[in-house]
Amino acid sequence: MVNCLPLSLYIHFPWCIQKCPYCDFNSHAVDDSLSESVYIDRLLEDLLTDLQQFQESRPLQSIFMGGGTPSLFSAQQIQRLLTGIESCIPFAEHIEITLEANPSTFESKKFADYRAIGINRLSIGIQSFNDQHLKRLGRVHTAKEAIHAVEIARQAGFDNLNLDLMFGLPESDADDSLYDVQQAIELQPTHISFYQLTLEPNTYFHKYPPVLPSDEAIFKTQLACQQLLAEQGYQQYEISAYAREGKQCKHNINYWSFGDYLGIGAGAHGKITQGLPDKIRRSMKPKNPVHYLQQVKNDSLIQTISISDLALEFVMNHLRLRKGFSLATYTQRTGLPSQSLEPALTHCLQQGLLIEYQQHYLCSEKGWLFLDSILENFLSTDIIDA
Repeated sequence: MVNCLPLSLYIHFPWCIQKCPYCDFNSHAVDDSLSESVYIDRLLEDLLTDLQQFQESRPLQSIFMGGGTPSLFSAQQIQRLLTGIESCIPFAEHIEITLEANPSTFESKKFADYRAIGINRLSIGIQSFNDQHLKRLGRVHTAKEAIHAVEIARQAGFDNLNLDLMFGLPESDADDSLYDVQQAIELQPTHISFYQLTLEPNTYFHKYPPVLPSDEAIFKTQLACQQLLAEQGYQQYEISAYAREGKQCKHNINYWSFGDYLGIGAGAHGKITQGLPDKIRRSMKPKNPVHYLQQVKNDSLIQTISISDLALEFVMNHLRLRKGFSLATYTQRTGLPSQSLEPALTHCLQQGLLIEYQQHYLCSEKGWLFLDSILENFLSTDIIDA
C-alpha cells in the first residue's frame, strides 16, 4: 500500500537577486560567493543520502525547483542536476518538472535551453502588473518585463505556465486586483496562483507594517477576482490555485493530498511514508546555505508524525483542495480507521462547515471561509481513540 503512494521531489534554491520585504521563505540575496556547481554537487549528495536513508526507489511523478530564484542558475547546471537525479531514481513517463522564475532573469536562449533539457512547466513570480505596487513589494522587475518574460517563455516552447499574483496590497483596491487578473488572463497561462499578501513573522513588512486594505475590502476583492477567473475558464481547485481543465499542478496536488515527497536543498522539507500508521516521517534540511554546503552527513532533522497528529495533518492538507477527501483515501494514506475522524467529522457536518458529496467530504462555502474553525475540531486527541 505504501509503495502505491505517489512520490515527488522538491529542490530548494535559497538565493534571490534581493530579499522582498513580505517574503518569509528561506531566501537570501545572492552575492559573488555563490558557486552553482558546488551547490548542484551538494544537492545530488543530499538526494543520495535521502534515497539510502529512506530506501526509496519509487518513480518521481513531479519535480519542483523553488526558492528563492532557481532561474538564477544556468541551464547547464540545471541539466547536470536533472541528469544526476535521473541516474539515481527513475522518472515517471509523464513527469511534471517545474522551475520557478523571476521575470528579471528571462533571456531567450537561457529559457530555450531550460525547455530543451526537459523542464516542462514554468512558474513566473509576477505578483502585479502595476509598477507602483511592484516597487512597494520590493520586486526588481517592471510590468513590461513581466509581460516580456511570458512572451520569452512562449517562444522557448513552454505551453504550461503558472503566473503568481497577489492581492490585498498596500494602497490597492479591487480595481487594481481586477486589472492584474485581467492582464494575466490575456497572457493565457494554463494556471494562475492568486493569493493574499499576509504580514508574516520575521519579515520587513511584519516589523514595519504597511497600511493594507480593510478585511472587508480584501474579501470583496477576492470574490470579484474569483468570479472573473471562473468566467474565463480558470477553476479554483485549491485555496489559492486556479487552472484550466487538466492543468492543475501535479506537484502541489501531491502535497495537499498527503502524498510523499523528498526535499533537498537548504531548508527543504520532505515527507515520506515508510509504514502505516506509525512510520510517516518529516524531514528538514539546514536552512542556512553556508551550513548546508558544509556537506555534513546525515544532518537532516527527521521526525515521525505522531499517531495523535495524523488526522489533523491529513485534514489540514486535504481541505485546501476543493474536492476534499474520501474516507478510503484517509485510511490508505494514514493507516487509521475512518472512525478515528469522529466525533470531529460529524461536528463539522452538523455545523455546516463540511458537506458530503459523492463520497467526499469537502468544505462548504461557509467552511471555506472558516477553515481554522474546522481544524479546531480535529485538534483533540480523542479522535484517535474512537
